[in-house]
Amino acid sequence: MQMEPMLIAGLIEVCRATIAANSDHLCALDRAIGDGDHGTNMRRGCEAVSAEEANLSSLPLPDAVEKIGLTLVMNIGGAAGPLYGTLLMEMGRELRTQEAGGAFPIILKRAIDAVARRGRATAGDKTLLDVLYPVQDALAHRSRLSDIARRAELSANDTAPMKAMRGRAAYLGDRSIGHVDPGASSCALLTVAICRYLEENRPE
Repeated sequence: MQMEPMLIAGLIEVCRATIAANSDHLCALDRAIGDGDHGTNMRRGCEAVSAEEANLSSLPLPDAVEKIGLTLVMNIGGAAGPLYGTLLMEMGRELRTQEAGGAFPIILKRAIDAVARRGRATAGDKTLLDVLYPVQDALAHRSRLSDIARRAELSANDTAPMKAMRGRAAYLGDRSIGHVDPGASSCALLTVAICRYLEENRPE
């Protein structure tokens, strides 16, 4: 599966810029229920990917996605690295095996399920899965990119009334209620950025 190198480079840059602009906000969310370093960790991971942009842009899409996932695992601290890394590495592998025509929503669903297994979590546990599953559902229903972006934002906000069941936030018990999950927030920010970029750069 090939993708225009400029498109891959553009997606890498828009994700890097989005996390850089929201790093302090993500850290603030994480201070409420975690270590307070989610924004810093995500920024480090995105900058590491950006540093590899020239090489990544030269690769077929499955290889590029898998390598991005590996880079995130190696550079993002805490639980976010393995979770985001698993998502992208599994997506890359699925893209490679489904080149004959696999539907992207199915590929994404399998990758998200791998994240759920890795984190021993499910929807409703107050994690990034609470954004990923709704986004996948919107894709499966052929929603417009703008609607997918909105679904991601709303889904992240919907984690506020949830009680954290996984990760460091789970130790807070009921005190985790009332706070947006930082992983869900970073996931929504990235989803919105990707949707907007793709909408603005549709092939003619």
